[in-house]
Amino acid sequence: MDIAVLETLEKARADRLAVAVVTDIASGAQEVVAQRYADEHALADALENGFRFDKSGVVSTDTAEFFIHIHNPALRLVIIGAVHIAQAIVPMAKAAGYDIKVIDPRGAFATEDRFPGVVLHADWPDEVLPAIGLDARTGFLALTHDPKVDDPALIAALQSECFYIGALGSRRTQAARTERLKQAGVEPSRICGPVGLDIGARGAPEIAISIMAEMIKALRLGLDR
Repeated sequence: MDIAVLETLEKARADRLAVAVVTDIASGAQEVVAQRYADEHALADALENGFRFDKSGVVSTDTAEFFIHIHNPALRLVIIGAVHIAQAIVPMAKAAGYDIKVIDPRGAFATEDRFPGVVLHADWPDEVLPAIGLDARTGFLALTHDPKVDDPALIAALQSECFYIGALGSRRTQAARTERLKQAGVEPSRICGPVGLDIGARGAPEIAISIMAEMIKALRLGLDR
């Protein structure tokens, strides 16, 4: 691999940018294609599929064969609220390959005993999120039911490229939340609330499953499908 390609990959990894290395199999010529420009490439469809499904592989055209090697940033899940549903979500998200961060200013909730092996921030979300950074490979959940905690965090998420934003609460809670956020000057239509696929879930484990399913759908297929 050319040194310039390696350097580009290292910078993309450091900046959490999704890129693909496209190699002409016959000639060995390589180019790095950023996801944000993939729709302008001759292999746009294959690149979009690769980025969406984290899938590398050989693609053939009428005149050549190419190997597309996808380099997506690691998936992240930021959870606002160290609550019992978060405890049920964490093991599933870990198994699915997510790097998890839990934020809750209530120190009694955000403890190592309740969330072993998870990065915990016992701080207010608006103090922590700028350092964490929210991007297109980040899923986001607001679970506290407390507007003082959830709303500033949701505003930050809505102003980012998070691929999924979910918020716990009833339809009435979601309606009130929507009105507050509009009054705060942000468009809340990207929020999935009540959070999770409607599978009749009952109890924290089933609700956690419905949330993970909805988040995976958003990542792989988009929520409009």
